[in-house]
Amino acid sequence: MTSTPTAPRTRKSPAERRDEIERAARELALEQGLAALTLRAVAARAGVVPGLVAHYVTGMDDLVAATFSAIVADELAEVHALVRREPAVARRIGALVDTVLHGGRDDVTLVWVQGWALGPANAALAAAVREQMDAWHTMIVELISDGVDAGAFVVDDAHAAAWHLLAMIDGLNAHSLVRWHDAPDRRDMTLRVVAALLGAETAAIASPITTEETA
Repeated sequence: MTSTPTAPRTRKSPAERRDEIERAARELALEQGLAALTLRAVAARAGVVPGLVAHYVTGMDDLVAATFSAIVADELAEVHALVRREPAVARRIGALVDTVLHGGRDDVTLVWVQGWALGPANAALAAAVREQMDAWHTMIVELISDGVDAGAFVVDDAHAAAWHLLAMIDGLNAHSLVRWHDAPDRRDMTLRVVAALLGAETAAIASPITTEETA
């Protein structure tokens, strides 16, 4: 009997294996949150044995932290690009509100919320959360400072105003995960509060960017 030759197995490089594992972790986190990132779950998603995951990562705490950073940094880059599409400096704040409060980002919101919750028991994750919050704060400070320079905002401390705005966004998004007081006019109420914080009229910061564009 003549045996049928089998195709040779393709051996993946260490870099390819790491990319494969990291991609599986990101997919799992976006679907189920950071709490779902166990050794067995990531291995199952990547289609490998748990021992292979353990071989290519320094530890699950580090993988969770790296996964958080990758997801959140990607979102920040995307949001920054969307906001900068708005030519009117004052309206970039409105574009930010529209973009980050859009319900289509609940997957990333869950990653954020679990990052805060799991961070106290995971030093690497806590450091990653602080780093990404600093990056968001820096971006918002720039938007506010641009508005001040253009004469559109009256703000004495752009850093403090940015912290207020960031806390408001984080709180509202966290509430939305459990559909707490999901008022239909949440956008308008938020824009009014933000306008008052920045010493501007609501109409001056409202952005024409639609929810379809931010999906």
